[in-house]
Amino acid sequence: MSLKIVIDQDAAVAPYEQLRRQVAEEARAGRIPVGYKLPTVRGLAEQLGLAANTVAKAYRALEADGVIETRGRHGTYIAAADSGSREAVAAATAYVERTRRLGLDRDAARAAVEEALRAAYGD
Repeated sequence: MSLKIVIDQDAAVAPYEQLRRQVAEEARAGRIPVGYKLPTVRGLAEQLGLAANTVAKAYRALEADGVIETRGRHGTYIAAADSGSREAVAAATAYVERTRRLGLDRDAARAAVEEALRAAYGD
């Protein structure tokens, strides 16, 4: 299996975000299997014609999202499928704790989430 990533240099979306999005979509759809070893930052940067810092930024975002995991000198791998949902639960828990500290009730907290979802997904 080989990783197929296409970066459009003319797109309005930053290259690191294009890379992050494509890897996340491929992993979550199962087209990149759990445990698949990703290229090194330098190797992928060279392959895609990007700066190493651009690939590193995408890898950091993917790791923060639970899509990939870095195993030190052993490399970077696609993480187990449920790690993304664990990350979402953790983020939701942190959000709820923060809204409670701010004194928001459930309806206000839900309204803030709906507003953020509309902004993020463009509805």
